[in-house]
Amino acid sequence: MDSATLDPLALDVRRIAAISLDLDDTLWPIWPTIERAERALHAWLSREAPKTAALLLTPGMLSELREATAKERSDLAHDLSALRRESIRTALRRGGEDPALADPAFEIFFAERQRVTLYDDVLPALKWLSERYPLVAISNGNADVHLTGVGRWFRAAFNARAFGSGKPHAPIFRAAAASVGLLPKDVLHVGDDAALDVVGALDAGMQAAWLVRDERPWEHGARPQLIVPNLHALCVALDTA
Repeated sequence: MDSATLDPLALDVRRIAAISLDLDDTLWPIWPTIERAERALHAWLSREAPKTAALLLTPGMLSELREATAKERSDLAHDLSALRRESIRTALRRGGEDPALADPAFEIFFAERQRVTLYDDVLPALKWLSERYPLVAISNGNADVHLTGVGRWFRAAFNARAFGSGKPHAPIFRAAAASVGLLPKDVLHVGDDAALDVVGALDAGMQAAWLVRDERPWEHGARPQLIVPNLHALCVALDTA
């Protein structure tokens, strides 16, 4: 699929006065980034907390710790940084080592997490889009637009940790629109997650574009006004609609 799929009666380009964008799996693939960050974390633990590093080599242990921490600290569901830090702290306790090492260990993970590899279409598209619309980032993750190298294209950035709640809840979408002086109806949100990005944005009153870089069926009720395989196709759709 190389082109956009849209209903010209559904997408109202004239209404679009700003665009909000998801980050992870929209501007860059997230799992290669996380895997690299976890390798950097493990290398640091091997030097500073070797028993914990050995514990984490147990198959399934890392995911078990993450799930247990998420269950025990449901109050941190919107804060992936805090959840990651607490899961490291739990691992240190299980390994019989100083739980205070969780803070510097997390900083190693976090720094590497910001070293993303952008999809090929992203930089040309961000340049094209930012010359025509104010751009706002909306993410449930803990990427920093400035540390990842894309901050210059964005007027504002919102993440669930700093905001206090995330997608698909309407407040973060409304705040993103308000940050550029607009109502949600004037904003097109673009993201890869059907439920968090598309359904969330539609429920908040925005138009929505589903960016799907692979072949996946739409499995929800209300449909996005636009479906695109990449950001280049988004630019073409906006330029020709």
